[in-house]
Amino acid sequence: MQSADFQIAPPLKARRIVVAMSGGVDSSVVAALAARTGAETIGVTLQLYDHGEAVGRAGSCCAGRDIRDARAVCDRLGIAHYVFDHASSFRETVIDDFADEYLAGRTPIPCVKCNMGPKFTDLFALARDLGADCLATGHYVQRVVGPEGPELHKGADPARDQSYFLFATTTAQLDYLRFPLGGMPKAQVREIAAELGLGVAAKPDSQDICFVPDRDYAGLVRRLRPDADTAGAIVDQAGNRLGAHKGLIHFTVGQRRGLEIGGSPEPLYVVRLDPERREVVVGPKSALAVRAARIGGLNWIGGGHDGPMTAKVRSMARPAPARLEGDRVVFDMPEYGVAPGQAAVLYAGERVLGGGWIRETEPAEPIPA
Repeated sequence: MQSADFQIAPPLKARRIVVAMSGGVDSSVVAALAARTGAETIGVTLQLYDHGEAVGRAGSCCAGRDIRDARAVCDRLGIAHYVFDHASSFRETVIDDFADEYLAGRTPIPCVKCNMGPKFTDLFALARDLGADCLATGHYVQRVVGPEGPELHKGADPARDQSYFLFATTTAQLDYLRFPLGGMPKAQVREIAAELGLGVAAKPDSQDICFVPDRDYAGLVRRLRPDADTAGAIVDQAGNRLGAHKGLIHFTVGQRRGLEIGGSPEPLYVVRLDPERREVVVGPKSALAVRAARIGGLNWIGGGHDGPMTAKVRSMARPAPARLEGDRVVFDMPEYGVAPGQAAVLYAGERVLGGGWIRETEPAEPIPA
């Protein structure tokens, strides 16, 4: 277990590390590695749900049982542990945004919004208020110090790499952050937890979207926005009506199942969602091909890089050769599965250059008249 990820440049005399603890095995091992350096280590957990809801939640993060697990780990390590209530901030910046994005016909990525808000912005303020020299998290990414300063790189384990979700990390944040698990596979992290006798060593990972424990995204949006189930038409790319739907919240770009329309000689996919007309636009698979995506909110941490790059439009997508032209990401070859609301993240090899939110896409083929 190396402590290099916690090196703090002189002339700092006091060494204090704040660890963001969700109650899972990853952040627990980070806390153990931090404590092993001899620095004063403080575990901080953000309670992201109100108490009544949090006590009964499981399979998520920062919920009732998770807070207890984080506290138990800190007790075993002999370090301080603090819990801060950020439920209202999480509701406004993540959950409400998730519902609004769905209503607008976009495909939201709440994990990025959580990192941009409660996990980094709020935790940064807390860590600095506590006088910490750095903030450590359990993300599977690597912080590499290059000629121009710290760089964000992919995690060494491709199956665990979380760099896509951290594209909005700023240079100032990267200077303060530490990611000690970035060079490890998950199996090694669990082995460390078991060796240290941490009770979370075999704890299952949290699910993709922590605030939707039953994976019923449409149901959550319906509860938050009662008018979300407004019906509309399913049309082809020329505007011809093919059927009806019970609400845009039940569809995402690229979806094939659940259309309940027949008579087409080839499979049809959701090509676009039109919230103003409340229409689901469908077409053949070839209609999903995109040659470029216009992005907003570009965050660039790539320094002066102007060479070849690749782009990912989904966390598990294979990086595709692309180039950045102003506010457009242009793909060398048509890319599939690109949807407004997602992020386009740019890479130079293993290094994250930055990224932005996809506002609209440009089809590779002309839209039929």
